[in-house]
Amino acid sequence: MVTMTAAQKRERAKQDYNAFLAVCPSQQLLSRVSDKWVTLVLSALGSGPDCAGEPAAMRYSELSRTLAGVSPKMLSQTLRNLEQDGLISRRAVATVPVTVSYELTALGLSLHETVRQLKFWAEDHMGEILEHRAAGEDAASM
Repeated sequence: MVTMTAAQKRERAKQDYNAFLAVCPSQQLLSRVSDKWVTLVLSALGSGPDCAGEPAAMRYSELSRTLAGVSPKMLSQTLRNLEQDGLISRRAVATVPVTVSYELTALGLSLHETVRQLKFWAEDHMGEILEHRAAGEDAASM
């Protein structure tokens, strides 16, 4: 049996994973990270409340206020999934009531810039998208 270094194992994994194949587990990962709430949670945690643009820990209530429209169930489920994937960490402090905060892990930080850019792109181009949708609806009604 040949022993492989960690770098060799990572390189082999890159070769083994092909998201275009139906059996590839990276399809599940792409599905998860392309979810609207995942994108917004990662963006919010990466932007943090410290105003310096540095990631910072946020409490559940802060995230809930930041992410208008997210239900408590969906936010809890999204946070649990992100923690399970190793993208965020959850820290509970024994206070009354218990104080729980969430922050990006190193793995989450590596994804943060990508999802943040996607969020910025959506905000910058929404007007154009709405124009195209309206034009398509006008054409369809003729």
